[in-house]
Amino acid sequence: MSIFVRLAGDIPTFQKAFFRNLIAVGVAFVILARTPEGFHVKKTSWKNLFYRSFFGSMGIICNFWAIDHIGIADANMLNKMSPFFAILMSIFLLREKPKRIDIFSVIIALIGAAFVIKPSASIASFGACIALFGGFTSGTAYTFVRKLGQSGERGPVIVLFFSAFSTILCVPFILTGHAPMSLGQWFCLLLAGTCASIAQLNITAAYTYAPAAKISVFDYVQVLFAALWGFLFFSEIPDRYSVIGYVLIIGIAVFKYVINNKKRLAH
Repeated sequence: MSIFVRLAGDIPTFQKAFFRNLIAVGVAFVILARTPEGFHVKKTSWKNLFYRSFFGSMGIICNFWAIDHIGIADANMLNKMSPFFAILMSIFLLREKPKRIDIFSVIIALIGAAFVIKPSASIASFGACIALFGGFTSGTAYTFVRKLGQSGERGPVIVLFFSAFSTILCVPFILTGHAPMSLGQWFCLLLAGTCASIAQLNITAAYTYAPAAKISVFDYVQVLFAALWGFLFFSEIPDRYSVIGYVLIIGIAVFKYVINNKKRLAH
């Protein structure tokens, strides 16, 4: 998705987000239309659906903006702080008490993020901070996904509501700042939306059925592909500080997964 968003070129961020979400609306609509329950939404879900959609929309917009202004690998790495923020937000929203390994993981991950951001007064640092904020809002959104899953709400319902909310949110910005697109740009944004739809359905299912602490390690595979695609398509080579940040964040995620798996086998 990130590669196609970048390949779409100099198009307003909200315009890119609109097409990314519009495809997801169509996919989720078709899935729900073929289920026995149809488009039924639990009465207790509306408030959490709104919060999931609001924070999720903020996460997409920040991530897309960052993709266009800093390296793809850096933007995705900082966006992938979302599982750690999900753990933090679960303390307040789900009353889930984190274990010591979870707290340790958050601290190490934030240190890793600092290596990627390399704080300074430059625009690159500002872009990295936007990407990190996107990771925070995405993590908060995934916490609400978990909350909805615990209440029994269906994954496609969550995806449809979120995608429709984000699409409508982008409409006013498109009407006031629409940029004409070539056939190639249309193609790139349609592919970005298709990739995002597949990912959204799967990540929603993951957070619906399992706590963030148990599944976060699998989400970091994206970072490796982002770095690879960034190198192949744009000749982007992460500097040594970014690599240190990647190693810290992915390393602590893998370490935490191994620890949790050993505990599970022991029981």
